[in-house]
Amino acid sequence: MITEDDFKNGHILLIDKPLHWTSFQVVNKLRWEIKQAFKIKKIKVGHAGTLDPLATGLLVICTGKMTKQINIFQGQPKEYTGTLVLGSTTPSFDLETEINQTFSTQHITEALIKETTKQFMGNIEQVPPVFSAIKKDGKRLYEFARVGEPVEIKPRTVNISQFEITNIDNLHIHFRVVCSKGTYIRSLANDFGKALQSGAHLAALRRTKIGEFNLINAISIEDFIEHLQN
Repeated sequence: MITEDDFKNGHILLIDKPLHWTSFQVVNKLRWEIKQAFKIKKIKVGHAGTLDPLATGLLVICTGKMTKQINIFQGQPKEYTGTLVLGSTTPSFDLETEINQTFSTQHITEALIKETTKQFMGNIEQVPPVFSAIKKDGKRLYEFARVGEPVEIKPRTVNISQFEITNIDNLHIHFRVVCSKGTYIRSLANDFGKALQSGAHLAALRRTKIGEFNLINAISIEDFIEHLQN
């Protein structure tokens, strides 16, 4: 049983973020539930690494004094599993926006797909999606994107230590990636499509690890609330 002092002194929660929730919404919900459970006015709660609303999986939530460790956790390698779809692209590089272009996939073979992953291993230059929360000139990039305002985005160096194709189901490519902080899997999907002389967008994404923290040890928001109330 986690006590009020546990939360204040510093606690780590591993949450399995549901689809369509923002990471901020999860933090707000947990903070509200903790405050209600213990009838307290203030408690620090933060997360160690944002997940897009269309991604699910591991969120490391820190409370109280443990929020001082968030930067350390954010800097650790992350593992994802996901699915990309070949032959089409979207402006957001995922399913947040509609397909805007289609491409031929007739030349793409299983061997070519697996060989192409090698181009994305190690340190690579990656341009973040324009539909992202990165700030430029005081505004989030997605604010520029949603009004159709062009914006220059500089590439950043990220590291991909593992990029494994786990299954190929027609145009649906299932994968596992281990990468550094700041890597956008949406950008990886888009760049992967280009490298295949075609197009691709991200259809599903699930974060499975952050450093030593593993999704198999995470609980749902509903289970967390139930534990608080019992």
